[in-house]
Amino acid sequence: MKDINKILQERVLVLDGAMGTMLQRYKFTEEDFRGERFKEWPYPLQGNNDLLSLTQPEAIATVHAKYFEAGADIVETNTFSGTTIAMADYHLEELVYEINYESARIAKKVADEFTAREPYKPRFVAGSIGPTNKTASMSPDVNDPGYRAVSFNDLRIAYKQQVEALLDGGVDLLLVETIFDTLNAKAALFAIEEVKEERNIDIPIMVSGTITDASGRTLSGQTAEAFLISISHIPILSVGFNCALGASQLVPHLQVLSAKTDFAVSAHPNAGLPNAFGEYDETPEQMAAQIKEYLEKGLVNIVGGCCGTTPEHIKAMAELVKDYKPRKLMVDSL
Repeated sequence: MKDINKILQERVLVLDGAMGTMLQRYKFTEEDFRGERFKEWPYPLQGNNDLLSLTQPEAIATVHAKYFEAGADIVETNTFSGTTIAMADYHLEELVYEINYESARIAKKVADEFTAREPYKPRFVAGSIGPTNKTASMSPDVNDPGYRAVSFNDLRIAYKQQVEALLDGGVDLLLVETIFDTLNAKAALFAIEEVKEERNIDIPIMVSGTITDASGRTLSGQTAEAFLISISHIPILSVGFNCALGASQLVPHLQVLSAKTDFAVSAHPNAGLPNAFGEYDETPEQMAAQIKEYLEKGLVNIVGGCCGTTPEHIKAMAELVKDYKPRKLMVDSL
């Protein structure tokens, strides 16, 4: 298969859109989440989308296929919450390896089918590594600012387990995403480097932070430039931002990254900002019009969608990027 580094120099790559948004369309009930296997599970499971890779694998495969059909080059595995730390909410820590392995296997099977059908457009699978629901930099207790709900080592161990399962399942890349606390991300990157060393392998790594509000900072207080500096010691494929903001609000932060890094730059924003009901209203056409600014300014190498985006949004982006050259890369950095 053609090396993703080479393809990045030739064209803008397209990442998929939201998994959660697509799964909501199925209106899965508690019984659907449980399937036969977890019928007697003593805790509620509805809302645990990662578990659907075990109980509703056809739905997960269908979502991946829809994104590839829409023109995505890369799909993310259904593993955003695939760590023991996040799965503790459902008392499913023991299933973490299986969830990640199966999610990777499902995505890779679909990707291989599309690559076989269209060898001129190879499809890739990115192992999605979410931020967990705990933060290593800040206290969750306003009355005890020194308290931490999770340690760097807890995170490192949890991420390492996730990474090993994703690799065993066949992913082509690893995507550390929606980073609100760079210390969490550093634990993930540390774990990845450990696994790479132990297995004597090299795998491309995408890193994507999230700017949480108009202040232009991550939740743990870093500017776009500080975030970039914090993770630049690791040899990565791309750095970028996703979630929290719509496409137009991301422009100034992408400009900072683009000007300051030799890595490829990625962006997968939300379909605008959520409305009063927590839903996303931006149409594919509206979103593509904003992504066009990234391309005209030469800011990005990879674009996709986060919350509220669908195959229709990705199709609009895939059509758009055909007319633009990717942001220039220093070949030495790849």
